[in-house]
Amino acid sequence: MPLWKAWWLAARPKTLPAAVAPVIAGPAVAIHEGGFHWLAALAALITALLLQIAANLANDAIDFKKGADTAERAGPTRVTAGGLLSADTVLKATAVTLALAAVCGLYLVWRAGWPFLLLGLAALVCAVAYTGGPFPISYLGLGEIFVFLFFGLVAVAGTAYVQTLELTRLALAVSVPIGVLVVAILIVNNLRDIPTDTLTGKKTLAV
Repeated sequence: MPLWKAWWLAARPKTLPAAVAPVIAGPAVAIHEGGFHWLAALAALITALLLQIAANLANDAIDFKKGADTAERAGPTRVTAGGLLSADTVLKATAVTLALAAVCGLYLVWRAGWPFLLLGLAALVCAVAYTGGPFPISYLGLGEIFVFLFFGLVAVAGTAYVQTLELTRLALAVSVPIGVLVVAILIVNNLRDIPTDTLTGKKTLAV
């Protein structure tokens, strides 16, 4: 397989609409409320995509190291489990992608204030902590909660806020259906992975 295609698989492009949808909903709220700001919307979109790609890369490498991704796993090819890229190489790419997300996110912090610095740091940590670290979120049955928070409340209401500079009822309301839709995608994936997750002690909500 060409190297570019291996990296394309590692980024998991089919998952990226889950990162894009909330950042489309946020500007829609801003337009409705008369506060659309194209540069803030674009920065939020790029940051969201980079965070999602970083999380995908980290998940690919860490799940392989923990034995959760094996040849018996159903679903799309994982580049480390498939021998296309080494886990160390994928983790280095994770670090680079997170750094790019942080640089892009600095504009949002400058525009919206220090609370977005805290949200940004939390997003950077959780991108890796979802499967890595001493308390991996997805291994403790907490994935759905964090996905709802970051893909719903933070992504939708946060994207609207960096444009309008107001936290409104509409932004919070729109974040709920977007958040639960992404949670539904996660649940489907976890249902598929029950056999291999059970064997490796990955206690997802589905398990």
